[in-house]
Amino acid sequence: MLALLPLVCSLLMAAFATLVFCLAIDRWMKVRKLTLAFLVISVGCCLGMIVVGGLEYQHWTARQMLVEYAFMWTGLTIGMFPSRKLFLEYGDEWRRGIKREKYEYPARYQAALYLSVVLMGFLGFILAT
Repeated sequence: MLALLPLVCSLLMAAFATLVFCLAIDRWMKVRKLTLAFLVISVGCCLGMIVVGGLEYQHWTARQMLVEYAFMWTGLTIGMFPSRKLFLEYGDEWRRGIKREKYEYPARYQAALYLSVVLMGFLGFILAT
């Protein structure tokens, strides 16, 4: 359904999802280099999804993969929202030069992240076909 929109609309959806994700990371971590790294990683993931989608047996179009990317990245941002205080703490420690051997990410935050990404992935799949 959403894949029937013009390519520009799909690109805007993907760009908006990336922008929201990067702004959330920047606000929670407050490390500009990390935000830039996530931007580069996000663009790489988007391009990778388009390439892999084209190589699949079903031959997913770029529009379908852009819709799926936008929904997955929105799910990622929503799923990271409950752990924002933890990210603020880790970002503050990072800026002060405090390094931990292991950064704990509690299971309840992982469950929220996985659930939102999977649900948004299914929703994106339904709306992209």
